[in-house]
This record gives sequence, C-alpha cells and structure tokens, in this order.
Amino acid sequence: MSVAAARGGSSPCLGAAAAAASCSSAGSSYAAPAGGGAGVAGRLPVRVLEHIFSYLELSDLMRCSLVSWHWNNILGDENSEVWRSLSSRTLSDEALRSDILCNLPTYKGKLKAFQHALSSHDCSRNVYVKKNGFTLHRNPIAQSTDGARGKIGFTEGRHAWEIWWEGPLGTVAVIGIATKRAAMQCQGYVALLGSDDQSWGWNLVDNNLLHNGEVNGNFPQCNNAPKYQIGERIRVILDMDDKTLAFERGFEFLGVAFRGLPKVCLFPAVSAVYGNTEVTMVYLGKPLDG
Repeated sequence: MSVAAARGGSSPCLGAAAAAASCSSAGSSYAAPAGGGAGVAGRLPVRVLEHIFSYLELSDLMRCSLVSWHWNNILGDENSEVWRSLSSRTLSDEALRSDILCNLPTYKGKLKAFQHALSSHDCSRNVYVKKNGFTLHRNPIAQSTDGARGKIGFTEGRHAWEIWWEGPLGTVAVIGIATKRAAMQCQGYVALLGSDDQSWGWNLVDNNLLHNGEVNGNFPQCNNAPKYQIGERIRVILDMDDKTLAFERGFEFLGVAFRGLPKVCLFPAVSAVYGNTEVTMVYLGKPLDG
C-alpha cells in the first residue's frame, strides 16, 4: 500500500528543507549520535538491517535515515533491495514495466515521482488518475475545461518534471504551475491555466504564454516554432529561488517562460479540453545544470 504522503495525506507544500528530508538520505543534516551508533540496532549486520527495512513504508524509512550515520548510509543506496521492495509494494506493475519512469534510474527516484504525481483529489470532477498513478484521463464532457494539480507544491529550491500528452490536444492544452487557489474546472473550452493571477501556463496548441487572463507572447521565442507532437516529453523547470519557470524539449532548452514568480506555494498543473485525452506527469527532482 502507498504511504499517506504518496496519497497526498501530508502537507501538500514542501520547502527545500522538507523536500530534502523526505527525498534524500545521503548528505542530510541531523545530529547523529557519536560514532554513528544506534545502540544494539546500530551494530546489526547490513544484510539484517536491509531485511528489516524492506518491510517498512516510506515515511518510516525517512525516519530511520535520521537515526544514525550507519542507517543513513545503508538507505543511501537508492537501488538497494529496501527501495526495490517498497517500489514493488507501492507502484503499479504498469508504472514499473512501461517507459513511464524510464528517465528515473533508481527505485527511490521512482517512489519520489509517485509522491509528486498528479493528484486524484485535487482536480476537476471530470478527470481521474489512472491505475498507473501518473496518467490523467479526461472524460468526454462537453463544454468544460478540466485540470489537475500535483500532490506536492514548492516554496523553495529547484524542481523539474516532465509532461506529455498521449491523446489529441483539442483546441487548448496547457501545462504550467498554479497556486492552491487556482480553479481546476470551468465552463467552455478555455486556457484554464493562466486565466487568472493564480496560474501560469503554456498552451501547446498555439504556443502562447498565459497569465492573469492575458497572452504574454509566444513561446519559444523563435521564428516558426515547431508545434507540439503527441507523445513528446516536455520538461518543466521551476526555480523558486530565482522565481522563474522554464521549459525544455528533448535536449533543447527552450528558455525562461515566466519571471518574477511570487513567493507562494506553487504546484505542477495541467488543463485539458479534449474528451478521453490523457496526460502523464513524472517528477524528476532537482534539474541537472547544463
């Protein structure tokens, strides 16, 4: 079974410190006991500890990583049997066997992506998250625009995720970010993300940037910019320290789309209008420079 955090049961907004505590064991800052011990448990063989850890859930493992340097180092191997076992219990077979998580080489990274996936509870009533845990399906509802937010938002740090459409775009298909106050459903076929001051979006249909109900220019800023192709993965890069939102396509950096973002909790978000279309989002973690 998935942990409460993965279901969106914990605080939905993470700062840099909280994100580091929940997603990173190696290099975390805490006051370990002298010598990195944890009593008798600290002297148990690695294989024994790994076996015990393999029965724990993610929230428990995060606490264990703070007990001692010894336990922290054991959990630092993101492809160990501990993380593999938890992945097999938490993630669907489809997510593990398909190419949805192909850009995440470690089991711990895959679990982290599931924690940050699109929320089945913070979305329009006309959409649902499929059993794979990462793909949003929009029901064929006429005259409605429907969106969803990620389970976790951010106030600090740098974060990257990728989004791709697996069905027709329709007249409007927007990716971007939103505050908790932004609406996730409205009447008609409109660019929901970017329709007010609570969201920022890039419409993949006409390449317009949208915020506060206004078009902020075309993106990317080049002549004859190519149209989005179904199945093409777009990487979204949110820098809460520099207050910018940027996009990449393939290995090409398309540029910064929005600057001067507010210092509030911002969530990954999408909005769609086409019936039975599907959108997948996978959180990647901290973006790699260069």
